[in-house]
Amino acid sequence: MGIADRKERQRAELREQIVRVARDMVMREGFSALSMRKLADAVEYAPATLYLHFENRDAIAKELCVRGFQDLLAALEPAATVEEPVERLTRMAEAYVKFGLGQPETYRLIFMEDAKLSTALFGDAEGAGPKSFAVLVRVFEDLKTAGRLAEDAEPSKLAEVLWAGLHGIVSLRLTCTGFKGAPAEELARLLVATLVEGLPGLKPAKAAKKAR
Repeated sequence: MGIADRKERQRAELREQIVRVARDMVMREGFSALSMRKLADAVEYAPATLYLHFENRDAIAKELCVRGFQDLLAALEPAATVEEPVERLTRMAEAYVKFGLGQPETYRLIFMEDAKLSTALFGDAEGAGPKSFAVLVRVFEDLKTAGRLAEDAEPSKLAEVLWAGLHGIVSLRLTCTGFKGAPAEELARLLVATLVEGLPGLKPAKAAKKAR
């Protein structure tokens, strides 16, 4: 290995170390604890060295977001292999909630800290963020292709509704810890069931009045 190759490998290794330590710091203390000086102390390098690899704290946060979305996509992919679309929806909803509650600081970072971070990532169609959403869209596309949805059904909008519901479940649990509701996994299954089948036993308004 030549000198240039060795230097490049060392540079890549240091960059990975910076990202790893930053991730550990965020997971342990929250995003607000992340600073270039504190991170430099943790990796035992001068702050100026960090700036050779990342422009600023936001650049490190963006890299953590990229990897967070990659982790989310990896969490969804096993469920995405389920053949039957409705069962796939249920499994993916459970996987999403499990990811969000199992990695709360990562979830907060990619969805709840700074809108600019996640917004920038969705500008790359090949990134893990758009790919994660595409996995949800594909379920509804498969249902429509199979003739199980109306011709005018819009898979992307249905996927947004599902995503919004799952995000609501996770964010409610992360931010309203004093609220003792049903288990999040149970809510995820109910969300899918309601989306697929409608409200349980819902009667037309006129029928409901007559029943009274």
